[in-house]
Amino acid sequence: MNLNDVGYIPDKKLVTSLDLMSQLNRPLLIEGEAGVGKTAVAIALAKLHDCNLIRLQCYEGLDIQSSIYEWNYSKQLLWINLQKENNNQLELKEIFSEEFLLERPLLQAIKEDNPPVLLIDEVDRADEAFEAYLLELLSEFQISIPELGTIKAKSIPYVILTSNGTRELSDALRRRCLFHYLDYPEPEREFSIIEQSIPNINSQINQQIVNFVHALRKQDLNKPPGIAETIDWSTALTGLYINDLLEAKEQVSTTLSCLLKTREDQQKINDGELLKLINIAV
Repeated sequence: MNLNDVGYIPDKKLVTSLDLMSQLNRPLLIEGEAGVGKTAVAIALAKLHDCNLIRLQCYEGLDIQSSIYEWNYSKQLLWINLQKENNNQLELKEIFSEEFLLERPLLQAIKEDNPPVLLIDEVDRADEAFEAYLLELLSEFQISIPELGTIKAKSIPYVILTSNGTRELSDALRRRCLFHYLDYPEPEREFSIIEQSIPNINSQINQQIVNFVHALRKQDLNKPPGIAETIDWSTALTGLYINDLLEAKEQVSTTLSCLLKTREDQQKINDGELLKLINIAV
């Protein structure tokens, strides 16, 4: 069984990177433009290994309480009040025990009996302070909690980090990871991706869509269309029973909202530019 069997069509370099990740027990950092399928790699990997997918979506200001753990203060307070009512002696170690610990994605991932896929999505959106939290996990697969000590992984998760390159990641983080740059798929692979996603698509329109989208990505756009946008457009054209872009110029124009997601980009592809792209595609 391979990634193709679970609906993800990879290139050879990605397959090699994922094999090395498993063999070396190292995290894999995947960089690339938005929409090239970075997150989909982790989803497919979880399907391939038939394991849980644990996702941490990164954002500015992400901290320990949201990503690793926090204490259940309300439950601790109830326990303290109960001990006082029963005239029991309070023990600090009892208050700070795993019974009162709220597990967040990073801690949850290393406490699974079976290795899960841990997706740390868009790590470049978090700040450098958060990267420092990650270093112990990514190098030792353990987490230190001052009140409890060090919690070591029950199993080594498959760790995928993704980055859109909005800021430069630290050298310390990069050193702990294998690296793969995921580019837009080459035409042959994008053809196969569309074919797998829309089995009833006509081969001629599939090839024209691929040619059109690849030409479109070479334009000076703010947000070039990703794979998801290509599939959406293919689905729309198939639903309209379009088998030739040149014969359906007006419908092609009205469906460009599937590909172009900003007003500026839509204005750049005027009727003249659209006709040029269609002629390239066919």
